[in-house]
Amino acid sequence: MSDTVTFRVIGTIHSNHVAAEDTPIQPAFARGCLGWVELRPEFAEGLRDLEGFSHVYLLYHLHRAGPPRLSVKPFLQDVERGVFATRAPCRPNAIGLSIVELLGREDAILRLDGVDVLDGTPLLDIKPYVARFDRVETTRNGWQDDVDDATAQARGRRGFRPPLHVPGARS
Repeated sequence: MSDTVTFRVIGTIHSNHVAAEDTPIQPAFARGCLGWVELRPEFAEGLRDLEGFSHVYLLYHLHRAGPPRLSVKPFLQDVERGVFATRAPCRPNAIGLSIVELLGREDAILRLDGVDVLDGTPLLDIKPYVARFDRVETTRNGWQDDVDDATAQARGRRGFRPPLHVPGARS
């Protein structure tokens, strides 16, 4: 078995976020942060039938993440945690995951809301969110249960900026 896995970039995620420190930390704090995915033309046919879904998962390469660390201070707390108990970007494999709202599709462009991703991020995959398969009623959220909603909102929004123009969006 090989220790190396190779992925193809299938497109680019575009947003108004140019600095990590000004980017909301999760889609839950990115409502109103518009963006779009521009798929490479050879993958455009794979978008067929996606417009029937309200939300999609974006899997992407955290191309601007720092070196991997196994212990981090998450954005919502000032306590060291194991990286796998957080969503910090400095992971052994810099793979990001976001559930975003799909506003529409024009050819190889997906218009999105709730984008918490830096502009120019390489896209690895898109999967539809399906409530029947993906919704889980949780009873435990680990250390996250210790973070009150006001703190999460204040820290999670960070340097939120007004939405940018999205290609194909009505003005």
